Amino acid sequence: MTDLFSKFDALIGEREALLSTGVRDPFSLVMESVKSPTVAMCNGKETILLGTYNYMGMTFDDDVLEAGKQALDNFGSGTTGSRVLNGTYAGHRECEEALKEFYRMDHAMVFSTGYQANLGIISTMAGKDDYIILDIDSHASIYDGCALGNAQIVAFRHNDVEALEKRLKRLPPEAGKLVVLEGVYSMLGDIAPLKEMVAVSKAAGAMVLVDEAHSMGFIGEHGRGVAEAAGVIDDVDFIIGTFSKSVGTVGGFCVSNHPKFEVLRLVCRPYVFTASLPPSVVATAATSIRKLMHAGNKRAHLWENSKRLHQGLRDLGFALGTPEAQSGIIAVIMPDMLKGAQMWQALLERGLYVNLARPPATPAGMTLLRCSLCAEHSSEQVTQILGIFEAAGKEVGIL
Repeated sequence: MTDLFSKFDALIGEREALLSTGVRDPFSLVMESVKSPTVAMCNGKETILLGTYNYMGMTFDDDVLEAGKQALDNFGSGTTGSRVLNGTYAGHRECEEALKEFYRMDHAMVFSTGYQANLGIISTMAGKDDYIILDIDSHASIYDGCALGNAQIVAFRHNDVEALEKRLKRLPPEAGKLVVLEGVYSMLGDIAPLKEMVAVSKAAGAMVLVDEAHSMGFIGEHGRGVAEAAGVIDDVDFIIGTFSKSVGTVGGFCVSNHPKFEVLRLVCRPYVFTASLPPSVVATAATSIRKLMHAGNKRAHLWENSKRLHQGLRDLGFALGTPEAQSGIIAVIMPDMLKGAQMWQALLERGLYVNLARPPATPAGMTLLRCSLCAEHSSEQVTQILGIFEAAGKEVGIL
């Protein structure tokens, strides 16, 4: 009899070998309590959080918390239904209105997670006779959306405008085409050349979807993402985003100006067949989104933190994923998985939490320590972070 678990034997062996060295499991950390957007108790020790995607620090905002508490009292703990049945409350519509105001777009559709937003829009828009042209380093939710819709997948080399243009020119002119890009790529923290990519996509008659999960809130003059910063937001057909990063809660969304957009509420399976977000969640999201419209000072401080940490780590001698700070993510490249896990543990023992990222999630088989900064990190915390990295790097033998 076939053991359906046998396909995972190599991974099980790799994990057991890693843990046998005495390294703590880097993928099962428990936070006993969370004190603020930047500090938690981990293993009984006060720990600086540098791996949470809480870019704008909205998780403890007083107005956001109060909105959630009021919604919990007034509407209960959940909707127990999908959006097309009993699952649309006033708060869901209010959240969509906040998104439309934030992006200055005509339509907004809220999903239960950011993953489902990609899964739903991509699989609904592109079917088996259509082509999806995507960056080879695209997020798993993008690839899964392609698979669910059974579209023809055409991948191109990461951030390569010429490669994208060549792929588009080889496709049948009459075929339906959807180009899927990301504003910020979450592993290395690098941004896409959206100005050029949107131009060649439109020239080929393709629709364009941009996932701005890691750029909403702080990139662009008004925090609308890389598409805004590149001046192409009005040329993009769909923007996908999440509430689990800068917004500080959970959920996903798609905004668009397409006149036929509302029909998606009736045909998008991950929207139709999923219970809607709890009232407290959409209340916190709507409040947070409206506050992000006026968060210019927080955006400036986050950029200051990112540039300072990037420069500091580079000066210490660490290999980084980008030549300069391009986003709230800074990826520190490790020699291999063992060294990466040892470094992760050495940081944690000194009171600093980062993400350990490994293949196949990472590009080119790299092992990364992924740092994500927060607008609530103080200048003193950034200084402390650099000191911890230096001490841990010397202990592990990376510096």
